[in-house]
Amino acid sequence: MAFLSHLFKRRTDDRTPFRPLWHRTVELARDPRWFAGPDRDGGGIADTVAGRFDAITLVLCAVLLRMEREPALVTPSVRVTELFVDDMDGQLRESGVGDLVVGKHIGRLMSVLGGRLGALREALADAESDALEQAIARNVTLGEAGDPGRVAAMLRGFVATLDATGADDLLAARITLP
Repeated sequence: MAFLSHLFKRRTDDRTPFRPLWHRTVELARDPRWFAGPDRDGGGIADTVAGRFDAITLVLCAVLLRMEREPALVTPSVRVTELFVDDMDGQLRESGVGDLVVGKHIGRLMSVLGGRLGALREALADAESDALEQAIARNVTLGEAGDPGRVAAMLRGFVATLDATGADDLLAARITLP
């Protein structure tokens, strides 16, 4: 009987404390300012599936880059990334992607996230150049009126807000777009 109780015992999810941060990250990525045209103080990211994924990865990268700079936040950043994977897995399945190829799609999405993390890490480190605008032009699906410079300015503002946010507030998902 002990075997069965062990087998069916509810396991705690060690990602539960980080779900609010993941949900807040998605909420901020859905902010209409990312998708509005520059004439309405927006960045002009395309309001498509690809554009929405790009907005999520931009905001997530900013959060993860902030977390990687503080040793106590490294393990939580892994959990937030796992929540990203779970969410993308669910989204793919919901959109009709079959079980046999979900893993391959997730691998590609993780590769995209890793590439964007690297590109944004380098570009954000160089505040004087237009490297961030170039990275955004290469990595973000923009609409017709999309402006990489405006998206870059919005992202820099968000990064500055994150930099001024303490670890406890970050983990409690008390983050905002400027």
